[in-house]
Amino acid sequence: MVVKVALAGNPNSGKTTLFNLLTGSNQFVGNWPGVTVEKKEGRLKGYKDVVIMDLPGIYSLSPYTLEEIVARNYLINERPDAIINIVDGSNLERNLYLSTQLIELGIPVIMAINMMDVVRKNGDKIHIDKLSKNLGCEIVEISALKEEGITNLIEKAVNLVNSKKKVSIVHKFSDSVENIIKDVEEKLDNQIPQEQKRFFAIKLLEKDEKIYTQLKKVPDVSEDIEKLESLMDDDVESIITNERYEYITSIIKDCYTKSRKEKLTTSDKIDRIVTNRIMALPIFASIMFLVYYISITTVGTWATDWVNDGVFGEGWSFFGLEIPGIPALIEAGLNSIGCADWLQSLVLDGIVAGVGAVLGFVPQMLILFLFLAFLESCGYMARVAFIMDRIFRKFGLSGKSFIPMLVGSGCGVPGIMASRTIESDRDRKMTIMTTTFIPCGAKLPIIALIAGALFDGAWWVAPSAYFVGIAAIIISGIILKKTKIFAGDPAPFVMELPAYHMPTVRTVLKSMWERGCSFIKKAGTVILLSTVVIWFTETFGFTNGSFGMVEDMNNSLLSYLGGILAPLFKPLGWGEWKSAVAAIAGLVAKENVVGTFGVLYGFAEVAEDGAEIWGTLATSMTTIAGYSFLVFNLLCAPCFAAMGAIKREMNNAKWFWIAIGYQTCFAYIVSLCIYQIGTFIGTGIFSFGTLVGFVAVIAILYLLFRPNKQVEKVSVKAVNEAR
Repeated sequence: MVVKVALAGNPNSGKTTLFNLLTGSNQFVGNWPGVTVEKKEGRLKGYKDVVIMDLPGIYSLSPYTLEEIVARNYLINERPDAIINIVDGSNLERNLYLSTQLIELGIPVIMAINMMDVVRKNGDKIHIDKLSKNLGCEIVEISALKEEGITNLIEKAVNLVNSKKKVSIVHKFSDSVENIIKDVEEKLDNQIPQEQKRFFAIKLLEKDEKIYTQLKKVPDVSEDIEKLESLMDDDVESIITNERYEYITSIIKDCYTKSRKEKLTTSDKIDRIVTNRIMALPIFASIMFLVYYISITTVGTWATDWVNDGVFGEGWSFFGLEIPGIPALIEAGLNSIGCADWLQSLVLDGIVAGVGAVLGFVPQMLILFLFLAFLESCGYMARVAFIMDRIFRKFGLSGKSFIPMLVGSGCGVPGIMASRTIESDRDRKMTIMTTTFIPCGAKLPIIALIAGALFDGAWWVAPSAYFVGIAAIIISGIILKKTKIFAGDPAPFVMELPAYHMPTVRTVLKSMWERGCSFIKKAGTVILLSTVVIWFTETFGFTNGSFGMVEDMNNSLLSYLGGILAPLFKPLGWGEWKSAVAAIAGLVAKENVVGTFGVLYGFAEVAEDGAEIWGTLATSMTTIAGYSFLVFNLLCAPCFAAMGAIKREMNNAKWFWIAIGYQTCFAYIVSLCIYQIGTFIGTGIFSFGTLVGFVAVIAILYLLFRPNKQVEKVSVKAVNEAR
């Protein structure tokens, strides 16, 4: 018989880290809410019949956001055999609010108080025996980061499940509230088990409409609500919330002894600088500039050049010993077995050229992922969301909208899914539409390719790509918030900032490796298939009325298809069919842009000096056209996987096409302005395209600075109502 144990707790309590330790899974761990946006499943190490369910981080069982709905529905409908409630020991009082609700579900609970290393460092003391008695559940002290107390937690959790101990709810509210709760419990009759009646009764009193779907017959509790509100002189939801906190406050005095030292912590001292109103943004910009500069322009480039020149180039020479690269080895092997010309072309010009061109950028990606993993794990990225809230709020979004964008810097799919943390439906939709503007890992090879091939590795290209994404989000936010469908005040942003800590080497390397492996797996599946298709359509075509292999790729099927699409991109400066095909291939997977160029420009071929012929790309477009190409691929509709996530999260075909249409049109207009105005500045030649570019800029500026009529309408309505 399979036993199910749910892992529940507040965001940033260390829940996913504990899940990884309990199951051996490699779930992504981040220092902001929304990392776990769906329930995840894994088997407890050493126990084949025990399944651990990692639920999204939530603050309460009153569902306001999608992740709270996911968590509560699972706990109510699936009824796991036990709950491991992970609690942040350094924020014990706030975390206990959820704990009291979990206990009311009637499911056996074992509490794991995490971050005990931080509690001890602060000189605080948690009296476990007293707290356990007051809450009516067993408690274990742990430190998930340092892997302390995990074995003890596993043993006690298994014993709790095997004991089949019934839950006795110890915590009580004031007598007047308890009496009304009992009255509502009696109205539930036998349709709800006795151990769950308290939870359902409280939710009915709180007017929780979502609880109605769990009941066959909804009892009338209006008189009870009126009686309670009249008695306590407040609305019922506030009454229940206050009762919980009063109970928690009453027990915390005896169970938690805080150090008398009232000095600033190390985190407080750092935050005085990095979250300073004046210095915060320059510091963030400097850090991200440094990250991209090292990853793409300096260390990352040296590593990538070494791989390209060696693994996918001529090879290496060590003390007179010549070690050939992969293309040379494969070509020699194919020649030795008398391989057919078409098959040799498929392997060398298709697979090796396409996949190799993408994999050549893995070192740069790993270095970038290493930096991002460190910033996330140490706690800085959580501050970035807080910092960006100041800016985002000015154009109608909260800092919660920046969290999916931070998550999306690795991959757009989890970034889009992380939008579930946003309560407001319009803010969530707007966030989904703009999240993929931030460069994800798959776009990094495009940035590196353009920076190296067209800008000679210029230091500013890679960092500018990141800030172009930020600018696109801000501009989109200002424009969209002035439309009727997105108008409204931003959702409030409240977030617990985790204490700074030095991440473990294991945590950082694991995060880097997981992201890198995901990229490499895609290269071995989607990109491999795509390069084969590109090779076939580039190698075969019609000549003299017959179909077959063509010597001139301009006669190929791909050239014909690309020629149809190329005129669309001519105003952007790259109307040559090869670039058009590469951009379209990027819709399957963004890495395909580089893979397609690898096939079309023969990057698997090796020059006499051993260097790959990347320079051939530079002859196909000017530098300003290259930057236009880069920006278009950064901002346009994302890959198919991310599109699928957008469709799933929008849950509406109309909104899906609005999102994809907006992203593509916005990318096209911005790229057009860059090329047309940039060309005019560089050459002094004024054309019709230049005129269109200036008109587009004027239109964007007008949309940015025009009065917000939607806000004015709301203000007028409010004044009239006040009168």
